Amino acid sequence: MATANSVSDSHPTAIPAKAGLLVFIAPMAVESLDNIFANLTALFPAEELLIATPNDTSSTAYPALRVISTQATNAIWPLAAIDFASAAAAAKEHQARAILMLGPGADSLSPSALHDLANAVSDSTFDLAVPHYSLPPNAGLVNSAILYPLTRALFGSRTRFPLSIDMSFSVRMAERLANTAQRFIHLNQADAILWPVSEAAISGLSVEEIAVGSRMLPQPAEPNVNAILTLVTGSLFADIEAKAAFWQRPRRLPPDRRTFPVIDGIEGEVDIAPMVEAFRLAFSNLQEIWSLVLAPNSLLGLKRLSIAEPASFRMPENLWARVVFDFLVAYRLRTLNRGHLLGALIPLYLAWVAGHLNVVKSGTSSEVHVEAVAAAFESDKQYIVSRWRWPDRFNS
Repeated sequence: MATANSVSDSHPTAIPAKAGLLVFIAPMAVESLDNIFANLTALFPAEELLIATPNDTSSTAYPALRVISTQATNAIWPLAAIDFASAAAAAKEHQARAILMLGPGADSLSPSALHDLANAVSDSTFDLAVPHYSLPPNAGLVNSAILYPLTRALFGSRTRFPLSIDMSFSVRMAERLANTAQRFIHLNQADAILWPVSEAAISGLSVEEIAVGSRMLPQPAEPNVNAILTLVTGSLFADIEAKAAFWQRPRRLPPDRRTFPVIDGIEGEVDIAPMVEAFRLAFSNLQEIWSLVLAPNSLLGLKRLSIAEPASFRMPENLWARVVFDFLVAYRLRTLNRGHLLGALIPLYLAWVAGHLNVVKSGTSSEVHVEAVAAAFESDKQYIVSRWRWPDRFNS
């Protein structure tokens, strides 16, 4: 159990001090940590704050802040299950009213972003507050292509970044996340990914998006698309499988109440020819695997796409939705080794990316296209429900 300490005092206090806001900060450089400390102390009284971090704070320039040491993890991105368990334990011990979790690179968030994230929960308005980042159109594309559309269609959430690396949550949300995290820890999967948005959905807890502007995104330990897609998509597929009883029930998507700043236009030229060529090569070499996963109509749609010229290349939204849904069913059925299955999704994802970049290049807003993709997933939800219940039946 973590014990409260002043940065300037190495001796534990006899009774854990109460905290209004517990701020859990992921591992980062001392300079970045000091920047976050500067922002926090400008926003909140020091006596209201308790910092929990695995960082060495002995050389910090803010000795008045109370700091407790937490367990370091091997995870660089995103936050790991053990992080949520540690944050919940510290919040309980120190009777915190709210928890603010900040991932690597959070010093790039503005003070107003930190203020709005923390206050959305501290004011007892919401149980979970997640950031809405302002990212360039060619950034965060795994999220745009798969994570956001699936979360919206199956969990009825408009949260644009369901795997955010910064967030705030209430004590009862912390307890929910800690219980889920403990299941992973007992399976020796402390670095496993949690999905707070879907956890909030099945618990009936409130979620709010907070516009935070731009943010520097940390580089994953394996910064190639194959590793990222396999790690993140596999985790989301597993979470969807575990929550099938919830998302198969009909539910309405809440109204879109807010607008967020959009960054349009792609800096520099992006050559999509290699992506298109990778898809064409896969279409020739992966027919046997894809035929085990995809419905006949989807295979026919991919055949048409394989002869499209790069300049006019675009994955139709409804075709992409069914491709992802079919891979989700195959993941559940273990039609193939799951690693091989997700590997077979990569060239299809690259085909979607190539089409997305073409759409943006033509003058359509990136967000308009992403919303069209998400709407296609949502409108075709009955397809995945039917395939989940009767997996041997391919629907047209």
